[in-house]
Amino acid sequence: MALNLAQSAAAAACFAPSTGAGVARCAPSVVSVRAAASTVASLRMQRQAACEPSVAPARPAMSVACRAVANHVSSSRRNGVPVFVMMPLDTVKKCGSALNRRKAVAASLAALKSAGVEGIMVDVWWGIVESEGPGRYNFDGYMELMEMARKTGIKVQAVMSFHQCGGNVGDSVNIPLPRWVVEEMEKDQDLAYTDQWGLRNYEYVSLGCDAVPVLKGRTPVQCYTDFMRAFRDHFASYLGDTIVEIQVGMGPAGELRYPSYPESNGTWKFPGIGAFQCGDRYMRDSLKAAAAAAGKSEWGHGGPTDAGGYNNWPEDTLFFRQDGGGWSTEYGEFFLSWYSQMLLEHGERVLSGATSVFGDAAPGGVKISAKVAGIHWHYGTRSHAPELTAGYYNTRHRDGYLPIARMLARHGAVLNFTCVEMRDHEQPQDAQCMPEALVRQVASAARAAGVGLAGENALPRYDGTAHDQVVAAAADRAAEDRMVAFTYLRMGPDLFHPDNWRRFAAFVRRMSESGSPREAAEQAAHGVAQATGSLVHEAASALRS
Repeated sequence: MALNLAQSAAAAACFAPSTGAGVARCAPSVVSVRAAASTVASLRMQRQAACEPSVAPARPAMSVACRAVANHVSSSRRNGVPVFVMMPLDTVKKCGSALNRRKAVAASLAALKSAGVEGIMVDVWWGIVESEGPGRYNFDGYMELMEMARKTGIKVQAVMSFHQCGGNVGDSVNIPLPRWVVEEMEKDQDLAYTDQWGLRNYEYVSLGCDAVPVLKGRTPVQCYTDFMRAFRDHFASYLGDTIVEIQVGMGPAGELRYPSYPESNGTWKFPGIGAFQCGDRYMRDSLKAAAAAAGKSEWGHGGPTDAGGYNNWPEDTLFFRQDGGGWSTEYGEFFLSWYSQMLLEHGERVLSGATSVFGDAAPGGVKISAKVAGIHWHYGTRSHAPELTAGYYNTRHRDGYLPIARMLARHGAVLNFTCVEMRDHEQPQDAQCMPEALVRQVASAARAAGVGLAGENALPRYDGTAHDQVVAAAADRAAEDRMVAFTYLRMGPDLFHPDNWRRFAAFVRRMSESGSPREAAEQAAHGVAQATGSLVHEAASALRS
């Protein structure tokens, strides 16, 4: 997840993201993935009734003009980059049995389709689906969404979200890990990532215990794989047609990284360097073994103690400072190699599970992807301290993204990267933020490894400046250098504000038709805005209610 202190000034014409409506209380009822189909259908009706009064889903019909726009964009997409839109974090109720704001979802999907959007991205929360007990899955709310998407003609990127929602940038709701997982973490607090001061982080189970049966007799990786298998079995008829991509969450915020910069409780503030997360028992045991194997047992007692705190800057510390910093010593190279390798091996294990589940899931296949964080602050320094604490061994003299891209290539996975909308001059220059250079480096790594590169904006932006940057980075390039997809953050009432919607429609056209003149796209967007006015108003009103 990338960050930007200057977003208010840079996006003065935009509206702040709104918080989703409260989640209604509901009496959870779950069934085993092995339940008979007839029982599932019966219980689904009961659950929806328990969650909220029966409301017929609104399915606004697209006008002839809307369909013409959508069909035109679809026919030209082979030359450009398909655009997806991220759904609200609380799209599905916490009970898992129904959608929040069902009418709003239906109207929003129809509006997006009318603008030529390819599809949506939605978090499938572990903490919702498997909340009641190991192997007891409730996908009913997501099933309702997939059926809406199918009927609207919208594609879906489904995110296997094995992390907690809450405590990161943009988290407007709180969705913890499954309560039975939380109970195990309370019994053994070393299942949580831990820093050198003993501060625990419960966003995601520590990768140090990936292969240890610590969750009711299963390893964390087994739990993730079983969850993905249950998803595949429930949605088999949608895979490859409606569901076209599975993004596999592998850390906090769904990103392959350590939770080195947690915002919760004010622990970290941008642009602090963060802190290493290797203080739990399982990580310490691994470090001790690696040090012994290297013949340096004295290096196995813990991570660097001179790397400063979460909110220090590189030059405040002995370890990260430019000249003679510990990061460039023999010990620093040993520790950073071990720390980053542990993250790569975690990615290997989780993606192996994903490819074993989805490899032959559908005749047309589904893409597998993984998300990498856009840590652009202090990128201009020699040590790249915030990237190092997050697990990316990237410095002035070492490419930390090529090993990640090669790992993804071994599993045929797409590399999804954030902060594509950011420009260097918008960021605090004293923190040596360089998002544009970072995006170029990651794109180069993806190209060298032969993996597809997809993009996201890190923060909600509705202004033309951000759109221009995304188009330049993703679409206005030679065919071999274009991104394979772009996911726009995030669906909400602000997106459907008339001015924002018009700009967004022009953006979708420019992305879908690489090289399309901006003036022509804006002219077409006026037509889209006029044709979809009532539909967009309905979506915005329903999302606010």
